[in-house]
Amino acid sequence: MDSALVIGGTRFIGRHLVDDLLEHDYSVTLFTRGNSGNPFAEDERVDHVEGDRTNDTALEAAATTVDPDAVFDCVAYHPKDVRAATRIFADCEAYVYVSSGAAYGREEIPKREGETALETCTAEQATDDSFETYGNRKAEGDRTVFAAAENGVRAMAVRPPIVYGPHDHTERLDWWIDRVNRFDRVVVPGDGTNLRHRVYVEDVASALRIVAERGAPGEAYNVGDRRLVTLAEMIELVADSLDRVARSATEKVSGKRSEPRMGDVELVRAGPRELAAGDIELDDYPLYRTYPHVLSTAKLAALGWESTPLEAAMDRSVADHLESDRDGSDHGPDRDAEERVLGILDTF
Repeated sequence: MDSALVIGGTRFIGRHLVDDLLEHDYSVTLFTRGNSGNPFAEDERVDHVEGDRTNDTALEAAATTVDPDAVFDCVAYHPKDVRAATRIFADCEAYVYVSSGAAYGREEIPKREGETALETCTAEQATDDSFETYGNRKAEGDRTVFAAAENGVRAMAVRPPIVYGPHDHTERLDWWIDRVNRFDRVVVPGDGTNLRHRVYVEDVASALRIVAERGAPGEAYNVGDRRLVTLAEMIELVADSLDRVARSATEKVSGKRSEPRMGDVELVRAGPRELAAGDIELDDYPLYRTYPHVLSTAKLAALGWESTPLEAAMDRSVADHLESDRDGSDHGPDRDAEERVLGILDTF
């Protein structure tokens, strides 16, 4: 395959996907509404077709104009959009739909493609726009991909869990990086051992390309960090990464190697009773999940896909955070509320 059409390629996953495709010598065309900034506006290797992906006529025009080998659908949030895309791009060598780990409808460890049941989706849910029906709509999109494959379309789905990394507009990881960077005591909800699968954004990008090149029609592939860490371990990774990034910056300026700092951040674990002092609930914390959410990634790895080592992924994420104005402040408890919790814990 030589050419790719990326539907929605200017923000987060799509942006990294374009970078990955360019690194592998694809000619790339973006299909977006043009409402957000285009980081590839000055890149002569990237073309841009403006249009609304929910408008079938505009999508059909893009298919005719671009005639891509592979189509990557990063912004399909309703089943009808997946149905339209699999019809319009039926003759392409590959159609890859960005689904979600939220498509799974049963809690089991790990969740496996083809084994773990998907969410159901009613007619009302299929047209809804709320967060509560996100998993239902993604699951129905998967079923649409499977149906298209049965009709001869080389259509496939990739299911990421929580995605993190540079240019992450959700700011969920940014909230934690900001906490660790600014305070020497960080409140950890629960006992810190809760496990929620995450995936580095560059690994999602490479997975999408590899599935297009090597995947089987009608299949779904989970993508996630191959090494999982608990929430407390993730916070420690952030702290270590902040230290590495700071030392690297210092060494560049001074030309001298600096020694790592140890023990700068204290993790203070707080259960529901302690959090109540700040009117905080466990689920108020970004990236917290009571029941473990773990996806098997063996199927994708069998295609030759590999994930980035966690330390490298976190270093890049932290460096990007420090260069941005993101702090995640709208996505977690206020520090004043946490200070009340810390005050209670200090009396024990």
